[in-house]
Amino acid sequence: MTDEENRPVRRRVTLTGISSRAWEHPADRGALTALRELRGFDDLVKAFFGMWNERGFRLQFLAGAIRVDHRQYPRVYQRFTEAASALDVAELPELFVSQSPVINGQAIGLNKPFIVITTAAVEKLDDDELRAVLGHELGHVLSGHAVYKTIMMILTAWTTNIAWLPIGALALRGIIAAMLEWWRKAELSADRAGLLAGQDPAASVRLLMKLAGGGDLSQIDTAAFLEQAAEYESGGDLRDSIHKFGMTLGSTHPVPVARAADLRKWIDAGDYARILEGDYPRRDDDRDASVADDVKAAANSYRESFTNSQDPLVGLVRKVGGGAADLAGSAARGARDWASGRGRDSTE
Repeated sequence: MTDEENRPVRRRVTLTGISSRAWEHPADRGALTALRELRGFDDLVKAFFGMWNERGFRLQFLAGAIRVDHRQYPRVYQRFTEAASALDVAELPELFVSQSPVINGQAIGLNKPFIVITTAAVEKLDDDELRAVLGHELGHVLSGHAVYKTIMMILTAWTTNIAWLPIGALALRGIIAAMLEWWRKAELSADRAGLLAGQDPAASVRLLMKLAGGGDLSQIDTAAFLEQAAEYESGGDLRDSIHKFGMTLGSTHPVPVARAADLRKWIDAGDYARILEGDYPRRDDDRDASVADDVKAAANSYRESFTNSQDPLVGLVRKVGGGAADLAGSAARGARDWASGRGRDSTE
């Protein structure tokens, strides 16, 4: 028997009425809440971009990929329905399998987002890992990421087309840089959705290991992989920090070891267990979500990350910032003491 056949069958909890806010990273949720508050923004964007691009995106996969249902890739379809059931998805998005030797997936579209996974994902992932990757992509759809990611794809293409206009290209690059930072946080959110869909932490970590090192895990150890993650986050010197900054700047995804570390932190913080026990926000309450609270949570998340980071470059910035703050404080105290002294002199 295979390892997959030997694994016990888990009974997954259906997270009835769960809101995407339950799994969204604070920085992701803050950005999404702000965008949703711009009344009519989504409709305007969908109307403008969808008119020219959405049909083309879907036709590309309808023509050159396999649409999944109970007749085509039935194993994938079964895992898809299971992931959707756990996240209480009433209407399944379209799902396609596209030819590629790289394990990957994406959610695309504006009015009716659809999901694409690669043949490598079908061939190299076991049922539990496949459920996690499909839950990841469902998380993107439910959070509304597909809309803004599609905009990102279009803006990136536009940057190439108007490269001869220095000012326009620079402005677009600034927008794209900000959207890439949001996108990386959105991937962390979707990893959490994938975990909630599969409800198997080991499978979610194995998925990230396979993204990093291919499909064969017979000679790979989970604990060693998480040690890699710790070394990546804290090891090296300023030169490594600069290299990591360059690697991240233009990337849509955090590196696999960083994603594994973030998912592990989320589990260890107790959020995953609380959600499985029924303690999570409901979709019916989304309209009452506080923009101020979400933006504040995003700021706190960045602050906490900055404060707790073991990266040498961040540590140097903290030290310099602390020194500047001490210098400013000393100057302020000196000015206050001088002013107090002048005040005493004038009355004596």
